[in-house]
Amino acid sequence: MDVLCADWPTIVARASGVVLTVGLIMALGSLQNEHPYGHLIDTLQSEQYQEQKYFSPQKLNDVRYEKLPFCMRVLLESAIRKCDEFYVKTEDVSSILDWQVQQNQAEVVFSPARVLLQDFTGIPAMVDLAAMRDALAKQGVDPSLVNPRCPTDLIVDHSLQIDYSKCGIQSPPASVDESPTVKSPAGRPSPRVSSSSGHCSGQRSGHRGGCSKPSCSDAPGGRTAAVQIENTPLLCPFHLQPVSEPETMVRNQEMELIRNKERLQFFKWCSKSFNNVNVVPPDISTVHQLNLEYLCKVVQEEEGFIYPDSVVGTDSHTTMINGLGILGWGVGGIESEAVMLGQPVSLTLPQVVGCKLVGTINPLATSIDIVLGITKHLRQAGIGGKFVEFFGPGVPQLSAPDRTTIANMCPEYNATVSFFPVDDITLQHFKHTICSEEKLLVLEDYLKAVKLFRSYDDQSEEPQYSEVIEMNLSSIVPHVSGPKRPQDRVAITGMKEDFISCLNEKVGFKGFHISKEKQSTLVPFRHDGAEYNLAHGSVVIAAVISCTNNCNPSVMLAAGLLAKKAVEAGLTVKPYIRTSLVPGSGTVTHYLNTSGVLPFLKKLGFEVVGYGCATCVGNTAPLPESVVDAVKQGDLVACGVLSGNRHLEGRLCDCVRANYLASPPLVVAYAIAGTVSINLETEPLGVNADGKDVFLCDIWPTKEEVNHIEENIVIASMFTELRSRMEKGSSFWNNLESAESALFPWDPKSTYIRCPSFFSKMSKEVCSPQSIDGAYPLLFLGDKVTTDHISPAGSIARVSAAAKYLQSKRLTPREFNSYGARRGNDAVMTRGTFASIKLQNRLIGKTGPKTLHIPTGQTLDVFEAAERYQRDGVPLIILAGKEYGSGSSRDWAAKGPYLLGVRAVIAESFEKIHRNHLVGMGIAPLQFLPGQNADSLELCGKERFTIDIPEELTARQQITVQTSTGKSFMVTALFENDMDVEFFRHGGILKYVARSLLP
Repeated sequence: MDVLCADWPTIVARASGVVLTVGLIMALGSLQNEHPYGHLIDTLQSEQYQEQKYFSPQKLNDVRYEKLPFCMRVLLESAIRKCDEFYVKTEDVSSILDWQVQQNQAEVVFSPARVLLQDFTGIPAMVDLAAMRDALAKQGVDPSLVNPRCPTDLIVDHSLQIDYSKCGIQSPPASVDESPTVKSPAGRPSPRVSSSSGHCSGQRSGHRGGCSKPSCSDAPGGRTAAVQIENTPLLCPFHLQPVSEPETMVRNQEMELIRNKERLQFFKWCSKSFNNVNVVPPDISTVHQLNLEYLCKVVQEEEGFIYPDSVVGTDSHTTMINGLGILGWGVGGIESEAVMLGQPVSLTLPQVVGCKLVGTINPLATSIDIVLGITKHLRQAGIGGKFVEFFGPGVPQLSAPDRTTIANMCPEYNATVSFFPVDDITLQHFKHTICSEEKLLVLEDYLKAVKLFRSYDDQSEEPQYSEVIEMNLSSIVPHVSGPKRPQDRVAITGMKEDFISCLNEKVGFKGFHISKEKQSTLVPFRHDGAEYNLAHGSVVIAAVISCTNNCNPSVMLAAGLLAKKAVEAGLTVKPYIRTSLVPGSGTVTHYLNTSGVLPFLKKLGFEVVGYGCATCVGNTAPLPESVVDAVKQGDLVACGVLSGNRHLEGRLCDCVRANYLASPPLVVAYAIAGTVSINLETEPLGVNADGKDVFLCDIWPTKEEVNHIEENIVIASMFTELRSRMEKGSSFWNNLESAESALFPWDPKSTYIRCPSFFSKMSKEVCSPQSIDGAYPLLFLGDKVTTDHISPAGSIARVSAAAKYLQSKRLTPREFNSYGARRGNDAVMTRGTFASIKLQNRLIGKTGPKTLHIPTGQTLDVFEAAERYQRDGVPLIILAGKEYGSGSSRDWAAKGPYLLGVRAVIAESFEKIHRNHLVGMGIAPLQFLPGQNADSLELCGKERFTIDIPEELTARQQITVQTSTGKSFMVTALFENDMDVEFFRHGGILKYVARSLLP
């Protein structure tokens, strides 16, 4: 009763920054003041379901409401429901209602219904919360008070690596079948496999070595090197390949569990220790698939009130959910931690661009072609930071999976959200997927009651938009995107000419600068006893991977049907091409298998190798050595083709310079062709056994064929399969041991999980912002520095600073795993900051993870240079060009620089999410004034910089920078609002939240 009688602001403050629930607000209101919008509460009544209370913006009786874009109506409902006159004020509601006038001006807050994490970004968030518990316990505060207050789902899906694929696991040749067999631990007979198929044979195969028995003992150091995995055969110590039957997927998954056991134990502890956390273990599904197929609610229910579902997530695919009429966007790990702890998301009311879809879809165009067309169209329109909402007669032609595929790519054209309001097609999709009949009735009645249901038959329902961009769907033809950027689209009919032009152009976003006389280079090589040739444009990686497309049955089925027709036509894929199929979830495998196309994909080498992010995050298996040698010998522009949404140069493999995004059926088609230097309209994919040319048009499935299978086989079964997998769970996870304690028992020997130092110097008092005196630039960077450059997620190079650290812990390169898997270890991630081999640092004039230690003139690893500066007490800054921090949302791209000692980044422009991350870590994002940059100001990057940060810092304030050469210039401090300034004053969001819990 003492709490209930306390002063209202005190209650909220003591709630550690928690946005109060509707029920608590109403309970408190009954004792003091009623909810500011209590008069808007209404009730749904029906004979088919129980009464449901909700806040109805319709009862405002304001004509402006029905002119709001649908995505703005979701923001308005949240502001009304969460209004407490502390975090959310009536002024916020008025601003959203007056969106037409207030867009790009008013600052409002938004409290999403839930938070979505994947394990790469989720583990540092959970490690930070565990560290916060430690810090507060030292201050005498009960550590169990630190819990996510917003429902949080954490999906373990990014740790899969392709250790085995069709190049490593193949059916043993007939001659081997007669060999003696050995018993695997599971009791299965395990035939020995010849080295010609990539396995161990009893003969030493070159410098890699070989083994004569499954339990070979000739490993380096005399150890018994065979790795035994529960319920699997032994592995050869030299190839890490099993001497057993070809169970590729099982082997990859088992290796994932063994390799990441420490991380999984930490996640298990989180699931038991933290309230409001749901951890989905590996081998279930990917984060975006689960979000679409299982976690989304469309309409949420809490304490007797229903309201629209909404989400913020740390995965770049979070925006897919907007295709189902659920508002959601990607945030960084740092922002997600704040939301988890109850802080609302602050945003400037965005402009909303209406994208009007007209025309009829081309029969050959997939949803991938449509999304790449829209990506280019909207990127050219300059919609950075805006919301996009789709409308027009073309929208009903798109299935719900088509819409999620389109919505997924909105970060690539720099929008925050790409929203499709719920309509009849969406409701039909929910009927087959997540909704019971009763819930579907509630959902439909509620959305219609609050005007969140879209009818394209009634033109009077069209909202007003900031601007309207029209897109004619009939103009879209099949394209691929590349060779380095998603916006560089190439029609498949012009692919050959475009690739040749890329060879001719200077090195840049599209060029490789290969001289004319070398463009016809042909390098012969041998693979598995056969002779092949590689040339510029040869495909060496072809991957249908676990993002973007796999949620859409139509494109996956099209790939399977194309494979079926190709096999029936006698076409094959060359065996040296690293092919893989990593579905987004087991449901994809289920419907591919049920529809009968999976065996044909496998026949071409596209067999299922596991579930999780693999090729797209650099976790592909090494290419055959003979292929790598041939590429290097001819200095060839080898190619990768993948069905994802990330393909930066060097991301897939160091020796693959050209990477193209394509729809799954085109990935299969280019794998069959073996080259991207082909006109698929006029040139054959290959020749069948009868010597007849086979063209793409001969094997391309019609839209009617795909739709028939999708409608009659896929939709109902795929969601049933996921529910079954969720209910069954993982036996490995269920049997995994973890601590039972409020504080996590940190293991000082662990190389995966370590208590970070973010709270080590945190005081109870908040200091005024301090000026930065005499800072040296750690790096002098150009345009388009991505988060991949700042904090790589792929493999750990053997000569890197992170590798040296791991070797000091007695790990071998084989045990390094990846940066993504080690995000819970700040020592690895700090050393991995700016460790990209593609980093172009103007201080040293060449690519690589090096920089100049200016006082001594030595070229050092970035980490070593930063370590020296920190020992000498010298602050650091970074100089950069345009779009600093673009690409995937990655919290370590801000945490890493913070731990290196970076106090500010001065750039021409910033990617929005990364700017938020810098602020969230207490790093000042400073922008050159319009028309100015490092070159125009004649900065060489070796000066010392003094940045005058005033004590009374305000949002977007211009501040002065002085250099040691006497030059002075102004920059804009990119703090967008008072909350940004407050976070910066505290030294970041984490310290801000931690201090709110102190007595």
